[in-house]
Amino acid sequence: MTTPTLVRETPAVAPVSVPRRLGFRAVRTHLGTVAGAAIIGVLLWRLGTGVFLDGLRRIDTPTLVLGLVIGAITTVLSAWRWQLVARGLNLRLPLGPAVGDYYRALFLNAALPGGVLGDVHRAVRHGQSEGDVGRGVRAVVLERTAGQIALTVFGVSALLILPSPVRADVRSFAPLVAAGVAGPCAVLVAVRMNKAPGKRGGALRSTLAEARRALLSRENGPGVALSSGVILAGHVGMFVVSARVAGSAASVAALTPIAVLALVAMGLPLNVGGWGPREGVTAWAFAAAGLGADTGLATAVVYGVLSFVAALPGLVVLVVRWYAGLRYSRSAVSSSKTAPKESARAARSSFPFSAEPREGRPMTPDSV
Repeated sequence: MTTPTLVRETPAVAPVSVPRRLGFRAVRTHLGTVAGAAIIGVLLWRLGTGVFLDGLRRIDTPTLVLGLVIGAITTVLSAWRWQLVARGLNLRLPLGPAVGDYYRALFLNAALPGGVLGDVHRAVRHGQSEGDVGRGVRAVVLERTAGQIALTVFGVSALLILPSPVRADVRSFAPLVAAGVAGPCAVLVAVRMNKAPGKRGGALRSTLAEARRALLSRENGPGVALSSGVILAGHVGMFVVSARVAGSAASVAALTPIAVLALVAMGLPLNVGGWGPREGVTAWAFAAAGLGADTGLATAVVYGVLSFVAALPGLVVLVVRWYAGLRYSRSAVSSSKTAPKESARAARSSFPFSAEPREGRPMTPDSV
């Protein structure tokens, strides 16, 4: 009597839940791209395409070379920071491959929507190579967290201490930003509190222990702090160079808080290959500082181009490794075709089942 009831109820639930789940994933995946494109569209509508093109025209060869140099310094230091964090989690990561993987991740971040797919790729690939994807992902998350901590500490100090024309505006919306951050944090805390006490405490202690070993230990702490500081200085320096190329004569003290705001905006997952919030925040900050929204947009355009050029070695890494993998596949195929029959017979005899009966016994596994 109960079997017909189960058969009737099962099809009624599946068609409703699956489309909703797929629809939510699709919206979540494309929301950042749509938001970034919308921001760029509004800026071009309000300021015109001439500002965008003027920023591109101002870029010359020495500027591109300088962007490559700054990018090389920050990328090598970022790879070193990643190596330190991975070592704190007992993962092997030589510096040379780490630099190549980091360049590849930067290029994928700049070339693909969302701005984080390159980091996801290097996290998964490193975890797979070490046989622990979970720890590989956590190493990348902690490495990026170290950079965000440095940006937060320096950013708060710069925005609240440096005499900048945007300081008053920043102080006015800072409570709103804090309230917006407190909301998701409260949700995460509530979700974690709903877990079983044993699981909740064990996971939290394990996470904090890993973070302490990777970021705050005596072996890693100084290197992580030093590399994070120099990396942040490199990004701010590239922003100042971009402002000079765009025609701004503002002092470094006035440009530093704006650079911090632009870097924070770049971390938002609402962009198209890094473009979107950075341009909007920079244009607003330049206008608030009395430096002109047009100059701010041109500065952001130059910075975006320099960032992309700094990530171009990652394309070389992609091509070289793809070609090496292609050659390895071809050599493996050719060697398998030219192998002698004796080796093939030996390979067959090494299978779990013996190829021939022995002493009149039936063919059985060799291990039996």
